Amino acid sequence: MFMQRVKPLARILAEGADEEHGLKRSLSGWALMAMGVGCIIGTGIFVLTGVGSATRAGPALTISFVIAGIVAGLAALCYAEVSSKVPISGSAYTYTYSTLGEFFAWIVGWALVLEYALGAGTVSVGWSGYFTYILHTLHIWEIPQTWQHSHWDPTPGIANVPAAAIILLMTALLVKGTRESGTFNAIIVTIKVAIVLFFIAIGVGHIDPANYHLPAGPTTGAGGYFPFGWGGVLGGAAFMFFAYIGFDAVSTTAEEARNPGKDLPFGIIGSLIVCTILYIIVVVILNGMVPFNRLNVAYPVAFAVDSVGLAWAGIVISFGAIAGLTTVLLVQMYGQTRVFYAMARDGLIPPLFVRLHPAWRTPWISQILFGILIAAAGAFFPIGVLTSLCNMGTFLAFILVATAVPLLRNRHPELRGSFTLPFGPYVIPTLAAVSALAMMYYLRIGNPVAWGFFPIAWLGFILWFVAGLIFYFSYGHKKSTVALQSVERFPVQQPHVN
Repeated sequence: MFMQRVKPLARILAEGADEEHGLKRSLSGWALMAMGVGCIIGTGIFVLTGVGSATRAGPALTISFVIAGIVAGLAALCYAEVSSKVPISGSAYTYTYSTLGEFFAWIVGWALVLEYALGAGTVSVGWSGYFTYILHTLHIWEIPQTWQHSHWDPTPGIANVPAAAIILLMTALLVKGTRESGTFNAIIVTIKVAIVLFFIAIGVGHIDPANYHLPAGPTTGAGGYFPFGWGGVLGGAAFMFFAYIGFDAVSTTAEEARNPGKDLPFGIIGSLIVCTILYIIVVVILNGMVPFNRLNVAYPVAFAVDSVGLAWAGIVISFGAIAGLTTVLLVQMYGQTRVFYAMARDGLIPPLFVRLHPAWRTPWISQILFGILIAAAGAFFPIGVLTSLCNMGTFLAFILVATAVPLLRNRHPELRGSFTLPFGPYVIPTLAAVSALAMMYYLRIGNPVAWGFFPIAWLGFILWFVAGLIFYFSYGHKKSTVALQSVERFPVQQPHVN
């Protein structure tokens, strides 16, 4: 039976030994917190706060962020335990393979493809919003609205050309072998945080309290602080969870933390608390500066300051946002190759997709293929749908990782990871899985529907899932190296990016 194909843990650890062995324990809890803040702050705060306010929760998006932060914290703690016991590439995909088996590993790998690909598509739409704002405000070039928006945007168009263009540019850079250095990434993180603080400093003096309690109307829902009710707040939490994607980067440092049992939860929870506080402050100011029903744009932070006559501040914010969003694109699109590498190593996808370029030593076929697909997604789909589909894939991965925690403890009691969840192997994983499942349900809030009743986000996820099942049973199930009892059916080299 396909569900019984569990990849031997000894083999998994052996495959990752060369790249993970001997890592120096040099990261303190404060360093992990800083890393988490840098990975978390990005698209959510610069792009999705406006859409979340306008279409889901209104000013009550502040509460949505708290709920989303709690869900993220539960999932992150599960990641921390599993990654400390199975410290190799592949993330949720590898953890699932060693516990739930090949079939569920395929599902989570397929979900991660959705997360990375549509996550990059979401970022590209936000990048386009800030880019076109700069061009318009500085009177450099007025791109026709037709080529700034997809057909389903609030301002309908044909295609978001700048979004597609930045994806294709990033694809070319990754094929050539470009990846930002640690120093460059640190600079960009500093810029992102500085831009957030800059907005807070100049925006707090332009708050109109009346904007928090708009009267009921056709575009303001029920009016007041909760214009869409508590359903809208939960829908906002499910939607804004995208703002926390990246926190799992902290959990992958288990083998480099000085005192993992103390430093990992400190870094994870600390970074989530810091980011949640920043998010709440930004949303309070954003909704105080501009009525929430006007914020359904891809560049809400710049739009808000521009609306109160501070166009110069909008330009500053836009340049900072573009810098930060560009690095997020690089990381997400690079991450795609990591997932494909792990899956190809197990024979679940053809080796063609990780074939290395003879000169640049990069998996160029995989990057070009997904670059084209992501560019099309950014060009032709609205940001709300892209975000919701990305979140669906993320939540599914979280549910399976949470399930892996008790299974890994029961099946491999000999493993002594550097971090262990408090309250036993069931309490936090159960809360994480149930809360992620609830978020998947509430993603229907604010999403357009198909056939008059079915949310597009659910429909797209089901279609993607069905396509994955067809591919698995027609190829991966037959070619799996676990099924064939082969050490390496498809020997591929580690993707190398300079």
